[in-house]
Amino acid sequence: MTVDTSTVAVGDLEFTVRTGGSESAPAVLLLHGFPSSGTCFDAVVGRLHQSGLRTVVPDQRGYSVGARPSAVEDYRIDRLVADAIGILDALSIGYALVVGHDWGAQVAWHLAGKHPDRVSGLVAVSVGHPSAVAASLATSDQRQRSSYIPTLIDPAAEDRLLADDAAALRAIVPDDSVAPLLERDGLTGALNWYRANFTGDIAATLACPPIEVPTTMIWSDADTALGGEQATGSGRFVYSDYRYCELSGVDHWVPQNAAAALASEIALRSATY
Repeated sequence: MTVDTSTVAVGDLEFTVRTGGSESAPAVLLLHGFPSSGTCFDAVVGRLHQSGLRTVVPDQRGYSVGARPSAVEDYRIDRLVADAIGILDALSIGYALVVGHDWGAQVAWHLAGKHPDRVSGLVAVSVGHPSAVAASLATSDQRQRSSYIPTLIDPAAEDRLLADDAAALRAIVPDDSVAPLLERDGLTGALNWYRANFTGDIAATLACPPIEVPTTMIWSDADTALGGEQATGSGRFVYSDYRYCELSGVDHWVPQNAAAALASEIALRSATY
């Protein structure tokens, strides 16, 4: 099935959005993480179309060329959530099943927690509910796993990641979904997600309500960045139908390296609403 790429305006920002499937089919909004753009889901969307679903895959703030504001505070989590809602509004989609990987999962948790009327269900991949992540920092090895974050907040991060034809940046992901960040302003926008949300009062910035929509949490046991405790603990913060799925032998890059399993879980969750 054909995937169409278009520009969607949300306020004064313009987002690159890939859509596919019948416009009358249930909608699935897929939100990427760092440093992948929406093309990380390329192997997933075709399978979802075969399951009778419509897909909406934006390049989020910083990744889309037309959505790169310069102020760090413009990348706070509430702005990222508002972008997702604005994209749904622009496409006349009243509600969607929301899927998020990595940073996209953070956005998805907040979208589901704060705007449940716009979310038919949630599939969070790799990153658990913010409250579960916060708890795991004190009780597991998650703090050590997250020790890379200060290097992304550092003002020299762009120079380091773009040196030698962006060798360090390209080495992070298993595909070419990092392409928008090979431009310095795109990389700065993506790094500003960390700078805006992981400095100051982090707990207050990332505080998220419990979830009251049907939810699936997917974690892969070869993930070096996110530990199992923050994933398994997420169920405590879901007050609705909840499913936990653990992928064996899969690393952090679930959309690229376990596309069939991810698509299956999304289709299964879509069948519950």
